[in-house]
Amino acid sequence: MVILTLNCGSSSAKYQVYDWDAKDILAVGIVEKVTLGGSFINHKVKGKEEYTAGHDCPTHTDAVDLIIKTLTDKEHGVIGDMSVIKAVGHRVLHGGDKFTKSVIVDDAAMAAFNEVKDLGPLHNPANIMGIEAAKKVLPRAPHCAIMDTAWHQTMPPEAFLYAVPYEWYEEYSVRRYGFHGTSFLYTAKRAAALLGKDPFQTNLIIAHLGNGSSINAVKNGCSFDTSMGITPLEGLVMGTRSGDADMAMPFYVMRKTGMSAAEMENVLNKKSGLLGVTGKYADRRDIQKAVLAGDKRAALAQDMEAHRVKKYIGAYQAVLGRVDALVFTAGVGEFAAFMRKKILDGLEDAGIIYDPVKNDMAHTRNAETIISRDESKIPIYIIPTDEELVMTEDAYALMAGTYDIHTKFSYSFQNRDYVNKSRAEGLREELAKYPELKSIIAVPK
Repeated sequence: MVILTLNCGSSSAKYQVYDWDAKDILAVGIVEKVTLGGSFINHKVKGKEEYTAGHDCPTHTDAVDLIIKTLTDKEHGVIGDMSVIKAVGHRVLHGGDKFTKSVIVDDAAMAAFNEVKDLGPLHNPANIMGIEAAKKVLPRAPHCAIMDTAWHQTMPPEAFLYAVPYEWYEEYSVRRYGFHGTSFLYTAKRAAALLGKDPFQTNLIIAHLGNGSSINAVKNGCSFDTSMGITPLEGLVMGTRSGDADMAMPFYVMRKTGMSAAEMENVLNKKSGLLGVTGKYADRRDIQKAVLAGDKRAALAQDMEAHRVKKYIGAYQAVLGRVDALVFTAGVGEFAAFMRKKILDGLEDAGIIYDPVKNDMAHTRNAETIISRDESKIPIYIIPTDEELVMTEDAYALMAGTYDIHTKFSYSFQNRDYVNKSRAEGLREELAKYPELKSIIAVPK
């Protein structure tokens, strides 16, 4: 059985083609800078050279079309036609209070996704477009929605409720939902395996840092608190989102400028964050280039982002008490050593001590690495996330009738001996070029 997963983020569309019987990845890739201009596809097929090509994708529908054309391309593709795909797993950001776990997509589910899409203005429309585009090409294959909020359903009321009139929660489902659930689920299970601990006796702080960023306090293997709220706007400084801000500030600016509520919502979600501070850049790579060129506002944006993450780490240490590990994941968390340095500098008294040399070496998606010094009370892991694998396993289990919430369901990657065949192959190639990387690879205890 071959399963396709589509993960349409705010400015990207990731995909994976997975051979369930062989437990192996046939192809993986991403379309980056979707809607931002200068978009391109990076496509990897087992046994072939990596393929990258620029292609304008003003919408996520265009990105899905590009993915399908690439997968079936005679030279760069991996399948003859889309009929070999027997199931599709889709990431869906927000289900409001209507969904607490992954579901098979039907008309009622699609109607519900559309009903709550305003709660995820950057992602839900992209998720919906991805499902609609894929269903046109694969109308007979079951399409499964992997709910990004499901992981956080274990948060206690003191963490998920807002101090606003309680009737808002009762009547309008106003509460903290949290996001990046598939990423947190994967990295939490993998961190427990690396630590040699029962996942449900493990306390973690996980920083998912990408264009959209959030941080998660994991207590006894379950989500206990998280930085994002009723929508993905709250929390950390992100690519185009403001993150935490005084709720009275928008009203003040609206009175001064005459902006409407819709205009303000658009600014806070799409024109704020790093883009708002720099005036030019939302992508961390562009910001780092600008910093090195002496751009002071780009440097300020970096400092603000790191400061916010550092504050949440301290807050979640207080909330959890015991912390078994700090984990970085997602594009920035996995690759941006300069951002990890800014975040980790000064945390020594909190028992978090990183090794600058190890931090600079950690730049791979093919291995889990450890960048803490031996004397650090709290180990610091970089765990490349694998949301696509979570989506694949959920999709298969939904079809097989064996799916359940993660506290009652076992994933393959929970096993300490789990091996991602594709990443293992990529790691062998990396080690041939950079043998020093071996010194920071995290080995399960």
